[in-house]
Amino acid sequence: MRQDSLVIVAPNGARRGKQDHPALPVTPDEIALEVEACVEAGAAMVHLHARDAEGGHSLEVADNEAVLEAVCKRVPQKDVVIQLTTEAVGIYQPPQQMALVRALQPEAASFAIKELIPTERDEETAEGFFRWAASAGVISQFIVYSADDLLRYVDLVERGVLPKNKHHLLFVLGRYHNKQQSELSDLEPFLALTDRLGDVRWAVCAFGQQEQACLLAATQAGGDVRVGFENNLLRPDGSLANNNSEQVSELADKIVQQGRKVLTAQELRAMPLFLS
Repeated sequence: MRQDSLVIVAPNGARRGKQDHPALPVTPDEIALEVEACVEAGAAMVHLHARDAEGGHSLEVADNEAVLEAVCKRVPQKDVVIQLTTEAVGIYQPPQQMALVRALQPEAASFAIKELIPTERDEETAEGFFRWAASAGVISQFIVYSADDLLRYVDLVERGVLPKNKHHLLFVLGRYHNKQQSELSDLEPFLALTDRLGDVRWAVCAFGQQEQACLLAATQAGGDVRVGFENNLLRPDGSLANNNSEQVSELADKIVQQGRKVLTAQELRAMPLFLS
């Protein structure tokens, strides 16, 4: 079992705004300041959602480029792996999602398998795109929401639709629960299948007050974690967290208390699976 964990931070997501929390970053400069604080607190990867001029979710190249530029001006690139989202949010289709990544070629990008490869008819296009992404050095994070999703991922890898290098997995706990409140039991169906993943690293994100407990259970099982205001605004006691960096710092401290190492961006890049 791995004795290290990557801490990813998702500081804003696609749907929340200042009305949900005044410290939620929306503009490129706000996002850059939050990323800087989160990296100092222990995050080695950041999952970014760009917003348009009205604060809405955007996969437009110009909006995402503005966020990338703002973050890179504040944070040395060696210190953080920047991951762009391709989340559709009912607005975008696979050609637009893939076009963003082709245009900007970020170091990493996340993809929901359900969105990018919705049917068998989409597999040929997806295979070409993800092989291009791996050859271009983009770390593809595949998002799965259930054990069935994870089994489909395994099948896609075994059949060569998805490449075996330059990628990572994210298990989303409790996505379909009422009010999206995750529970520790949500992790069990995923853990039952991790022996089929080989050397691929996997992470967990969770919703609501049980977020930290779910993430620490994942690290104890050898996983990575994603924390932040995209999924949860609350501390374990139910009070409102001050900001994303507070969540990162507390989680990183508890991972160390488990006797585990918190990975740096440089250490992640040096791992065989992530080498070009």
